[in-house]
Amino acid sequence: MADTLKGAHFRLRCRRCGYGYDHGFVPRQYGCPEDTIPSQLAVPPDTRCPSCGHHDNSKERMPVANGDRILVLKCIYQFIEPERWDVIVFKNPPEPSINYIKRLVGLPGEKVQILDGDIYINGQISRKPAKIQNEQWMVVYDNDYQPVRPREPSFNGHAWRQPFENVGGSQWVTEDETSPTVFRLDQPEGRTGRSNSLVYNTEIGNDFRATYAYDEIDGHGNMPYCSDLMLRFSCLATSPQTSIGIALSKYETTYKAEVRLSSGTLVVTKQEEGGETVELDSVPIENAGINKQTRMKFANVDHRLMFEYGDTKWTHDLGRGPGEVGRIMRDVAPRVEIFGSGKLTLSHIAMFRDIHYTEQQYGNSGAYGTATKDAFVLGEDEFFVLGDNSPNSEDCRWWHRSGIANKGLDDYRTGTVPRDYLVGKALFVYWPSGFKPFEKSPIGIIPNIGRMRFIYGGSNAN
Repeated sequence: MADTLKGAHFRLRCRRCGYGYDHGFVPRQYGCPEDTIPSQLAVPPDTRCPSCGHHDNSKERMPVANGDRILVLKCIYQFIEPERWDVIVFKNPPEPSINYIKRLVGLPGEKVQILDGDIYINGQISRKPAKIQNEQWMVVYDNDYQPVRPREPSFNGHAWRQPFENVGGSQWVTEDETSPTVFRLDQPEGRTGRSNSLVYNTEIGNDFRATYAYDEIDGHGNMPYCSDLMLRFSCLATSPQTSIGIALSKYETTYKAEVRLSSGTLVVTKQEEGGETVELDSVPIENAGINKQTRMKFANVDHRLMFEYGDTKWTHDLGRGPGEVGRIMRDVAPRVEIFGSGKLTLSHIAMFRDIHYTEQQYGNSGAYGTATKDAFVLGEDEFFVLGDNSPNSEDCRWWHRSGIANKGLDDYRTGTVPRDYLVGKALFVYWPSGFKPFEKSPIGIIPNIGRMRFIYGGSNAN
């Protein structure tokens, strides 16, 4: 369930850019029994920074952090029905002596299918509620974390440089030594109508493959692309003739959201490859003005566009069916662009991808409920669960043995969680992997108060 809920892990901080991330601890790789951690320091495996792409093969020994401790509402499902996206505890059907914790996505009687990372229920996409979606965003690049020693060939196999690049003679300043984390555009007043574009270059920065910093880095190139993306930044305009926009592509369609301060409007368009530009909407921007920092965010996730500019929030439904956002093209990488004109300063630029439920595992295709098989139809009192750490999760997709039933009953159907095996609903992380006061402390007894939190579940978003 990482990164939402973590087992034993290493707490890491990139040695080049300083970005903090965690990497899972696998006991068998260290000669430890399952579900145990060593009291001594251990050397983490090779890892890859999820922001700058630095490949870290340091052999420095470090402590292993305990997993999260969770408050579970046991027996609650004897009184209320489980809801989609709940994080539930249940007995593993093939091995009922072991409790698992996963996210519930399919309910009794439903038809479940996983297509290009998204969940479809009865042929319609299932959208995550806002609080769950906010937890699921995974960093692709955070410009606030600039690496030291960028010339080392350790950033995705090459030296590091700014992955956002000017195209078509654009004049953004992205590598100012005095303010390396800021992008600036300073067009003369008489030439402010010309748009200037920055395009994210995946051959330089991290790409959009559905990889997890928590997992082993082997097999990165075989992971699918994730085209559900979000870009955000803080912008400061100092000219009333300024415009600023974000473009995100998915398959063969590009969606653009542009704020035009001269008219105080948001204009959203889409353009299919080789086709004409179509305006989706034009709405007024609340409190649009100059000389004030304003947060801007644009996302394309779960067949829906979401945009924020200050107090203005806008959404647009792209359709619920699998083909309504275009023909699924798993091998087409998305494209991300920042464009604008006038006088602008952008800061805190960061890009994220959505969770991507994988359809293959270690080269083994044919998982239940995926594109390689027919949609999986659940029977009465059957549920379908998935782990948030999708490439490394043993869940309903991969169970190829029938569930062991209680004595005298027929075995449970392969690939399902029976109602009889529901234990409860995960509610609260009351002890998030604490800190160890001494090097040889067996457990972390110093509480990590800042990571204590509720575990969100609930029904579909609209």
